[in-house]
Formats: sequence, structure tokens, C-alpha cells
Amino acid sequence: MYNCLTDAYDSQILPLFPRMLNLEELTLCITIKNRTTLIDGNHVSDEILIHMLRLRTFKFCISIKIRRNNLVHYLSENDIQRSFINMKQHQQVDCIINYRYGIATCHVFSLPFVFDYLKYVGNTFPSIVFNHVIRLTVCDEVSFEHEFFHRIAWSFPFLKYLWVINYQPQLSKLEKLNSNYKPSYSIVKYPYLISLRLDTAYIHYIDQFLNETKTHLPSLTILRVCYESFTIVTRNFRKSITRLNCSKVKKLIFSPVLIDSPITKAKRSKKFNIYFPLLESCVCSLYE
Repeated sequence: MYNCLTDAYDSQILPLFPRMLNLEELTLCITIKNRTTLIDGNHVSDEILIHMLRLRTFKFCISIKIRRNNLVHYLSENDIQRSFINMKQHQQVDCIINYRYGIATCHVFSLPFVFDYLKYVGNTFPSIVFNHVIRLTVCDEVSFEHEFFHRIAWSFPFLKYLWVINYQPQLSKLEKLNSNYKPSYSIVKYPYLISLRLDTAYIHYIDQFLNETKTHLPSLTILRVCYESFTIVTRNFRKSITRLNCSKVKKLIFSPVLIDSPITKAKRSKKFNIYFPLLESCVCSLYE
């Protein structure tokens, strides 16, 4: 099994494969930075598998992270999937391509997916079940709506750690403000989620996850969130509908916090203690 993050794939990793002549099984999980082209089936066959004539089992997830300005050849998901058709293992392969904030990320992987972590998944991803994934980062420059989180719950049923990166407001929230729009939500359930990071997400996503009429988080014990946004959503720890999903939190991280924030006083308040009855640790990351 090989697992690494590298910005020297072509010079340091590729030369290793010709030495693996007798290899029969290979599990490869690699994230590549600072390359100008994506990895497709032609590359896997011509640069990796061609050296391993005895290889019987090949499980892999190859991820590429590139600045969009440096990408010299664009490929679609269909392009990449077609390029694997003639691979000698005849295994199923899928991919996820995400363009956000000037960065292109591409994951090419064998099925079933056997790894426990997947980063930078956006609104577009295949409708398959990732039974082994327990850590996930979702990121996009297009808003995540309620249905997206239903899809995440279905595709990642055993998710334990979730990090949300999205600075766009939810359209459903804007529609509600601008009309008589009354959304009808079915509750999204994450039965195993223990850690949730929302300090890199627009304020709407705090309500999306903590509002018990939208999301059910029975196992949440670690929460990282922006203090100012959190107090707005919870109405200074007075809003009952966002309390249940906080009730089992043991570690709370407020990040970032304004240097003159009233957080110290808030942590001593009765309302704060009612919101977090099991709290063991509260950490504040300050900025001026």
C-alpha cells in the first residue's frame, strides 16, 4: 500500500513503478500537486501498469490539485472514464472533478472505493455509496442546498468527520427573504457524525446543520464554528430549535473570534451552559 502527498510525482514517484515487476497487489492513494495535466486511464496503463505484468489487484485513488491557470489540457468526467475502458484489470473506475476558487481538483478511483478520506467534493459527484469514507471535505464556489446534504448522507452513510467550505449563501434562504416561499424539508440524518467544521462556511450552513428541523446529529461531539455567526444563528444561545444538535458537544472551537468579542462572558452564562451541558473544552482562535 502506498499513500502520500507529493509535488514531485513525475520525478520521484513514477520512477518507482518500473521496480515493481513482481508485484501482484497494489493499493495506491496519492495526492499530486503542481502538475499541468490530469491523470487518466492512458497514463495509468502506459506509465504504471505496463511495468507490472503480474499485477492481479489494483485499488487506487489518484487525486490531482492544480491551479486552473496552470492546467494545459481539460478533461471531462466522461473523457476520463472512457480512457479506462481498455485497462487490463477491467475494473470499474469513476472520477470526481471540481473547479472552485481558481483550483481544479480531480479524483480518479477504482470501485468499490476502499479509502477512508475524500477531499474537496463539490456539488457534482457520482451517485454511488462510499461505505469506507469516514472523513470528507466538501467545497464549492456554488452554494450547497438542502438536497446536496441529503445526497452526502446517502453516499457517505458512515461519515464521522465533515468539513464544509462554501462562502455562498443558500438560494433557499434568499428566496425565503424575497417572497412568501415556504420550504418543505425532510430531515438529513448523519447518525455517526462526531466532528463538524463550519468556520469556513457562510452563516446559512450553521443553521443548515444545527437546526433540528433540517438536520439530525445525534453523535456530534466536536464543533468548530465562527463565534459571531453562531451567536446570530442561535440568537445568543436563546434559540431552542438549534439546541438539540449542540447538546452532546464536548469540544467547541470558535474560530475566528474578534479580539474584543464577549466570548468570555458568554461562556459563563446560564444560556451557554444549557446549550452545551456536556462541554469539556472550549477553544478560541483570535484575530484582531
